[in-house]
Amino acid sequence: MRRTLLILSFLVVATAIAIGQPRPADKSANPEVKPAPPTVAAKYEGGLFGYRDKIDGTLKFDDANLRLAFFNKENKEIFQLPFDSLNVVYPSSESKTSTTGNVISNVPLPGAGLASLLKEKRRYLVIAFDDPDADIAGTISFRIDDKDLLESVIYSLGTKAKLNQRGDSYYRPRAKPAI
Repeated sequence: MRRTLLILSFLVVATAIAIGQPRPADKSANPEVKPAPPTVAAKYEGGLFGYRDKIDGTLKFDDANLRLAFFNKENKEIFQLPFDSLNVVYPSSESKTSTTGNVISNVPLPGAGLASLLKEKRRYLVIAFDDPDADIAGTISFRIDDKDLLESVIYSLGTKAKLNQRGDSYYRPRAKPAI
């Protein structure tokens, strides 16, 4: 009886030690993120008032004018977003069946349907902003293929726009109403 009580109390103490050690929450998602290069290849996917076509081009950090500018392949500036107008910057991704997978999966052969498992992961930079010209809010997205590059762009954009970090995203807190 005494031995059973001793073993039981040992198990309770061991369980309490293993479970009862809370760890502080990690405030930063990835502290090893490097700043982004001054120019980044990206594809505009949509979201800005007046630009509905998808455009291949380059995102450029214009630190002198405190803005993010998008240039097309001919190096002509298409539009720009002032850092002050940014509200939220975050990553997004989706898995899509590749075109090859779609074609092969529709071939009437046994096992061809397995080709639909050929998926590619698409990564996006998503920016919620207040458009100062049109006085409307919008959400714009850019496709950036490299995961590490996407993380560095989000980090650089978030810090340059003086946004607060939450996980792998950055946001501008609402102004507190005066009482």
